Amino acid sequence: MAPRILLVRHGQTAWSLLGRHTGRTDIPLLEEGRRGAGLLGERLRRAPWSGLPDVEVRTSPLARAAQTCALAGFGERATSWDALMEWDYGAYEGLTPPEIRKQAGPDWLIWRDGVRDGEALAEVGARADEVIAWAKEADRDVLVFAHGHILRVLAARWLSFDPSFAARLKLNPASLSVLGWAYGEPSVDHWNDVAHLEGGAEH
Repeated sequence: MAPRILLVRHGQTAWSLLGRHTGRTDIPLLEEGRRGAGLLGERLRRAPWSGLPDVEVRTSPLARAAQTCALAGFGERATSWDALMEWDYGAYEGLTPPEIRKQAGPDWLIWRDGVRDGEALAEVGARADEVIAWAKEADRDVLVFAHGHILRVLAARWLSFDPSFAARLKLNPASLSVLGWAYGEPSVDHWNDVAHLEGGAEH
């Protein structure tokens, strides 16, 4: 059986807090985001994770993901990988959905209508497929630090759905998710788990 994929969305940034589409703009974490990354690291050092001593780690090169990785305690073990970068939103970079709808129409939906002068959803899906192929060839669990939309697409593709299925997969900053196996088929073991931010469960 192929290993599991552990997914971490980066911590809170000024733009994610405001709902601005943050693709390739390289902005740092807020203090809240730094705290969330640290709490996530504390959780992964406890049972049942026990520091994930054998896990292979990769991170988006963008600062908010790389900082989350480092603050969680995995920076020295991580390899930077462009395939994990966030969706290139093109002309919609930095805009909120209401601002985009003023340009694209009141019923605009990114998962259906895409972006202007940026990356097509199919291209995001192809990058997600590249990550999945790598993970399935690994001989151990893998841990990736990346961004909301690319991780949602990755989960959709893990389940063999069209990338647009990602619209149904909400993902919060500094969350932990696990893609695994059930009855020999790809499954979602945990999704959008933020118990470490709420002082909750330890697994």
